[in-house]
Amino acid sequence: MLELIAIALGGMVGGGIFSILGVSVGLIGAYTPVAIAIGGLIAALAAYSYVKLGVYYKDEGATYAFFKRTFPGSPFAASVVGWVVSFGYISTLALYAYTFASYAISGFSFADSEWTRKAVSGSIIAVFTIINVWSVKGMGKIEDLMVYTKILVLVVISLVLMLNSESSLPVLLEQSQGTSFVAILICASLTFVAYEGFQLVIHAIKEMDHPEKKIPRAIYSAIFLAIAIYVIIALGALLAIPMPDIVAKKEYALAAGASDVLGHWGTDLVIAGALLATSSAISGTVFGASRLVASIADDGYFPRFLTRRPRQIPVPAVLVMSGLAFGLILSGNLEVILEFGSFTFLMVSLMTAYANFKIRDKTGSSLYLTLLSLLGLGMGTFFIFYYEATHHPEQLLFIGILYAGLIFGSWFYSKIKNL
Repeated sequence: MLELIAIALGGMVGGGIFSILGVSVGLIGAYTPVAIAIGGLIAALAAYSYVKLGVYYKDEGATYAFFKRTFPGSPFAASVVGWVVSFGYISTLALYAYTFASYAISGFSFADSEWTRKAVSGSIIAVFTIINVWSVKGMGKIEDLMVYTKILVLVVISLVLMLNSESSLPVLLEQSQGTSFVAILICASLTFVAYEGFQLVIHAIKEMDHPEKKIPRAIYSAIFLAIAIYVIIALGALLAIPMPDIVAKKEYALAAGASDVLGHWGTDLVIAGALLATSSAISGTVFGASRLVASIADDGYFPRFLTRRPRQIPVPAVLVMSGLAFGLILSGNLEVILEFGSFTFLMVSLMTAYANFKIRDKTGSSLYLTLLSLLGLGMGTFFIFYYEATHHPEQLLFIGILYAGLIFGSWFYSKIKNL
C-alpha cells in the first residue's frame, strides 16, 4: 500500500508547488492556501471517477482505456481522449522542465534570462530522454528513492519556513483584502495541474492484489497528503517571505525569498528540493507517458512509427514527446504552460467523469457524487476559459490553436484507422 501511495504522491508532488506558488500569490495573495485546498478537493472529485472506472475495468491504460471501452462504437471518442491525454503529459513535462531550469539558474546573475531558462529546460529534458532511451534498468528503484527523498526535503523546507516567519495570517489577510471567492476559484482551477498524477496508480493495477481496496485507499490518501504538503509549504512561504518578493520572482519564488530569510544554506535546501522534485517528475513522465503514446499508436490513433519498441523501449515515442515538450517551452512562458496543463487535465478529468456517469450503474457510482464531479470539473474548466478570455486573450488564442490541432489530428486518425 505504501508503494502505491508513493506512486500517486510522486506523480503529484513533482514540482507543482514550486511552479504554482508565485502565480497564485500574484492572483489572490494570502488566500493561496485556500485555493490550493480547493484545487485538491476538485482533484478528489476527479479521482472518484478514476477509482470507480479503474476498479470496474481493471485496465492499466487508465483514461484512454476507460473511454475506449465505455464508447466502443466511437473511434473518434477514443482518439480524441488519447490525443488530449498525451498532450496533457507533454505539457506537464514542459512545466516540470521549465521549473527545474528556473530554480537551477536562480542563484546566478542571468536568473531572469528567459532564453537561458529555456535552454536549460531543453537540456534537462535531453538528459532524461537519453536515460530513458539507453538505460531504463534500475530506473524504478531510483524513482522510488527520489520520491521519498523529495517528500522529506519538502517537509523540512516547510518547517524551516514556519520557524522563520516574519508575519502573521491576520496581517497577510488584511493585505489581501478585496479578493473575491470567484478569484480564489479561478486560481484553484488555473493551478489544478499541480494535482495531476494520482491516476498513475491505475497503471500498476496488473501488479496489485485486491485493487478494489487498494486503488481508492492509495489515491485518496495521496491526494490528502499532497494537499497537506502544498498548503503547509504555501503557508510557510507566505509567513516567511514578503508577498512582493514571491510575485516578482514567480518562476523561482521560494528560492528568491529564502535567500533573504534563511540565508545561503536555506536557499540551497529549497533549490535542492525543487531540482529533486522536478527531476523525479520528468523521469516518471517520460517513462510512463511514452508507453501510453506507443499503446495508442498500436491502436492506430497515432502515426505507426510510434509503435516501434527496440529493446522493448518506445524510443520514437520518447523522442517525439520530449521534442514537443521543448517546443511548448520555446513557444510559451510559465503561465501559458501552467494554464494549458491545468485546462487539459480538467478536460480529461471531465471526460472521465462523463464516462463514469454513462455507466454509473455498472461501476456502482453514486449519482450525486458523479454529478458533483461533473459540476466541479465543468466549473473549473469554465473558470480557466473565463480568466483567459478576460485577462489574456492572446494566450487563449494560443491554447485554442493547440486544441484545434489536437482535435483535427484525432479526427484524422480516427478516420484512417478504418480505411
